[in-house]
Amino acid sequence: MAIISIIRIFQDKMFGIISKILHRDKTVANPKDEIMKYLIVGLGNIGDEYTNTRHNIGFAIIDTLASLLNCKLEDKRYGHVGKCRIKNAELVLLKPSTYMNLSGNSIRYWLQKEKIPVERMLVICDDISLPLGKLRLRTSGSDGGHNGLKHIISVLGNTTFNRMRFGIGNNYPHGGQVDYVLGKFTDEEISEMESSIHRSTDAIKTFCLTGITSAMNEYNRQ
Repeated sequence: MAIISIIRIFQDKMFGIISKILHRDKTVANPKDEIMKYLIVGLGNIGDEYTNTRHNIGFAIIDTLASLLNCKLEDKRYGHVGKCRIKNAELVLLKPSTYMNLSGNSIRYWLQKEKIPVERMLVICDDISLPLGKLRLRTSGSDGGHNGLKHIISVLGNTTFNRMRFGIGNNYPHGGQVDYVLGKFTDEEISEMESSIHRSTDAIKTFCLTGITSAMNEYNRQ
């Protein structure tokens, strides 16, 4: 009887140990489920006079993405900011309020505040060298004459950061670039690029979930 009792005690202890191990395994977080934070920046100028202008396409894309994700943008330091989730990615959406030429100040502040590495940032801007609605994602490059990118490069001290350029075309006469860029989209242009704006939000989601290389491979070809 004593031997049987000892065996039962041993079995009970082993059962308890095994149960703890099984329970522990179920509660261990899967590294793939780790929440990753991303800064998504749409460049533009604040003020009603700049609403729906070609230079503000970055703002328009952020507004569209925020609407799709039911994300409220709030007026905070250096910009309008909203936070939302896509699966295991937390997105910090930013529309700088520093005006285009000082965009780097806003970006530097929010990168530091949210502790987001620059490789998990995507900057969205207009590009006159691309046809209307054409997307081009890159991991680095020059400012291409874009004052917003120029200031970001100056503040960060390098050209290595992800960016998505949205084509606005270049249908303007010689010397008319400024008026064209700061001019409002025509009704025809808005209708033509509607699908491109939604495609750009898909590209942002791809960037956050599977990386910049996947986003480039999928959306630079379209």
